[in-house]
Amino acid sequence: MKKPKILVVGSLVMDLIVSSEKFPSSGESVIGCDFRTAPGGKGANQAVQAARLGADVTMVGKVGDDSYGIALLESLEKSNVDTTYVKKDASVSSAIGNVQLEVHDDTTYNRIIVVPGANMKITPDDVAFLEKEISKYDMVILQLEIPMQINEIVAGYAFHKGVPVMLNSAPFVPISRELLSCLTYISPNEHEAFDITGIYPDADENIRKAILSLNTMGVKNALITLGSKGAAFGNDELFLMSPCVDCGKPTDPTAAGDSFVGAFCTAICLGIDYKDALQFANCTAGITVSNMGAQPSLPTIDKVLGVMEEHNFDIKKFESLRECRKKIVKIYERSI
Repeated sequence: MKKPKILVVGSLVMDLIVSSEKFPSSGESVIGCDFRTAPGGKGANQAVQAARLGADVTMVGKVGDDSYGIALLESLEKSNVDTTYVKKDASVSSAIGNVQLEVHDDTTYNRIIVVPGANMKITPDDVAFLEKEISKYDMVILQLEIPMQINEIVAGYAFHKGVPVMLNSAPFVPISRELLSCLTYISPNEHEAFDITGIYPDADENIRKAILSLNTMGVKNALITLGSKGAAFGNDELFLMSPCVDCGKPTDPTAAGDSFVGAFCTAICLGIDYKDALQFANCTAGITVSNMGAQPSLPTIDKVLGVMEEHNFDIKKFESLRECRKKIVKIYERSI
C-alpha cells in the first residue's frame, strides 16, 4: 500500500471572519450577522487537507510567538501534520486574514485581505535542510503567500532531485521564469489564470487557450479551478474538464481552492489518473464550500468517500487512503 508523502512549504494565517448580508461600499458601515476565527493560510490549509485524506504531510513555515501562532500550530498537529519545521519568530506577529463573507440564500461571496506577518520572514536558511531531505517526498506544494525567493529555492531543490512540484499560484504576484521552469503543476483559479496569461477562461475555447499558454511558459501540467464550473486540466497530450460536485448549499468558499489542491496532489501521489484525481478533488472542494471556516471545513477521507458513493462514483482506487489515515493517526498517538 502506497502512502503519499507530501511536503508543504507555505503560509499559516489566522482568519478573522465577518459575515454580512452585503459588502460595505467605500465609506459605508453595515451590520454584520456573525464573527468567528478559524485557522487558515493557503499552505496550512493544503497540508491539513492532504493529511485528513491520508497523506503523510510535513509543513515548513513560520508563525509569530503569539496566541495565534500557538493556535495555528495546534490545528496542524490535530490533523497529524508534522510541524517540526514550522518555526516561531518573536520579532513579528503571526499572519491574519480579514475574511468578509456576503451571505445570500443560494450562495456566498468572499473577499480576503491577508496581512502576511511571519510568513514573509521565512529565510533561505530556514529551508536549506531541504537540499538533502527533499528527495524523501512524493510531491512538494508551494503557494505565493511566502517570499518568491523561498519558492524558487525549494522548487529548484525539488527539480534537481526529480520531485514533482505543485504551485498554487495565489494570491497573484508575477512569477519568475526561474520558478516556472521548475514546476510540474500549476493551479491558478480563473482570475489568477487571467492575471498570468491575459486570457480569461470563461468558455471552453478560452480555457484551452489559457492552459496552453501556461504550458508554453514551461509548466508541464496546468490545472485551472473554475468555481461552480469545476476544474480544467491540460498538458501537451491531454485536455480534461471536470464538473463541480454538488454537496449542498454553498456556505463559505474560503479554502475551497486549497482543499482542491490538497486532494488532487494526494490522489496523484497515490498513482491515480488525472480524470479520477480531478473528480476526487472536486468532491473534496464541494464539501469544503458547504461548511464554514477554512480548516474546520476541510473533510476527512471517510467523508469524501461517503459523498462519492452518494454520487455513484467509483471509490475503489481511493480505499487505501482510509488505512493510510488510520496508520498516521496511530503513529502520532504513540508519539504523544
